[in-house]
Amino acid sequence: MPGDGHKAGFVRDLAWRLEAAAFAGMTAFLRLLGAEGASNLGGWLLKTLGPRTGTHKTVTRNIRIAFPELSATEREALALDAWERVGRTFAETPVADRITIDNGRIEVTGMERLHAIRDSGRPVVFVSGHIANFELMAAVILASGVPCQITYRAANNPYVDEQIRTARARYGVKLFAPKGGDGARELLAGMQRGESVALMNDQKFSEGPEVQFFGQPVNAAPGPSRLALRFGTVVVPMSVVRLPGVRFRVTAHEPIELKQTGDRSADIAAGVQAITSFVEDRVREHPADWFWVHKRWPDKVYAALEPLESA
Repeated sequence: MPGDGHKAGFVRDLAWRLEAAAFAGMTAFLRLLGAEGASNLGGWLLKTLGPRTGTHKTVTRNIRIAFPELSATEREALALDAWERVGRTFAETPVADRITIDNGRIEVTGMERLHAIRDSGRPVVFVSGHIANFELMAAVILASGVPCQITYRAANNPYVDEQIRTARARYGVKLFAPKGGDGARELLAGMQRGESVALMNDQKFSEGPEVQFFGQPVNAAPGPSRLALRFGTVVVPMSVVRLPGVRFRVTAHEPIELKQTGDRSADIAAGVQAITSFVEDRVREHPADWFWVHKRWPDKVYAALEPLESA
């Protein structure tokens, strides 16, 4: 009927505004608690509530795939630790501007590498995974003086998305490239201007090359390798480790130099495997820090677990 579309649009906008008001209130509350108070509350909440959700099955199945040698008791303990750290990470986001190098909450290993990139004026491709408080890696890159485009997935609610962007700007993240076609064009344009790019490369990507992750096949995004090969530059892996007391160690690792053999598809696949192996190594070092809540492997890998789970 005439006017139905306008009415639906009004209702959706009202719902978005109410949701944004609630989000703003939560952000204000967490900022009032401070870094340690917010982190402790978030950790307690998800350690308590996370195992009661349907996502807990994904967490425990992922752990079984990655660490088949663990007992059921060890898997459950790791899952609880992982839930706590996810909760801490989300609750720390509104107060991330209070988790800095200057106040001693972030220590950086490899800052000289970042300064060398800054001084060279040539772009690189930074890569990492969803490890510990992964937002802090972008903050460290920018604090080092390296101009860098940070990719992100916009929130469905545009008012909430604006709040998230404002919060990230407080700790220096101001150059955004949204995921998708428009974002890819922005990344290319930025690299042509000499700006580096930072990308996460540890989530399911059905159209990417098949590589090995914890001894099982996965598809991973070829974007970082494609960009590095196109601009003749290196891939610089980054990692972050959670330390006691809402403190972190961010590391800029030795660059990965991709070979150009003339077989572009094979060169991209080799790059994807190198990046995926880097993420696996970091997860093995600090398994509770990884974001276990997403389905990383293809359905066939999960299906192979079913007989064991039902036994």
